[in-house]
Amino acid sequence: MIPGAWHGSWCFDRLREPLERGGHAMFAPDLPGAGGDARAMARVSLERWGKFIVDEMRRLPGPLILCAHSRGGIVASQAAEMAPDDVAALVYISGALIPNGRSLHDVIGRTMGEGAFGASLSPVNDGLGLRFSPDTAATFFYNRCEVSDQTACVARLIDEPVRPLTTNLRLTAERFGRIPRHYVECVDDNTFPLAVQRAMQAELPCETVTTLESDHSPFICMPDRLVMALTTIANRVERKEQ
Repeated sequence: MIPGAWHGSWCFDRLREPLERGGHAMFAPDLPGAGGDARAMARVSLERWGKFIVDEMRRLPGPLILCAHSRGGIVASQAAEMAPDDVAALVYISGALIPNGRSLHDVIGRTMGEGAFGASLSPVNDGLGLRFSPDTAATFFYNRCEVSDQTACVARLIDEPVRPLTTNLRLTAERFGRIPRHYVECVDDNTFPLAVQRAMQAELPCETVTTLESDHSPFICMPDRLVMALTTIANRVERKEQ
């Protein structure tokens, strides 16, 4: 599990027990440098994040499915390009499914930089990071969550390194392109609106698409339904592996 921008591995905690009960193991590392100081953020790059995920995968038994939320999509894609033989499938959970030669900022960032979302961002660490305003975070990330969950989650948000957001992905059909892709789209998402999610899918079609009546954070507002979606995908992957 790869967390999205401003989030850490904690956001997937509600998925662990039901996934393990179903016979799956869940691993959710924090990305190095996220939430760090200027020195830590200066070392962050999309390539280093991709290499970090590859190193983590190679410590684990397979088959491995990379599940990425939001910005985590570009990290999963980069890792898959680096080590396609280690990835059985890719799952984008309202994820940034960005084609070769373009950056997340190219595809989504300019639109998100406008209006209330853009107004919620402020630079930190000499411009190496972005902080999201706690006053508006629930509106964009947790609009279908319980108020108590909104409060708890907003308190755990961290600063986001900027550099990976503006890095062009380098993906090839021979490596990234041969890994099955799956998309979990979220209908009531105020961060990646459904039209944006579907435009990304149109450019890079996926083997399956699951639709959830969720906000941007289904792992908080409907973890059981997300577990069902992930389990269905995992079972499909396992049948292919046999």
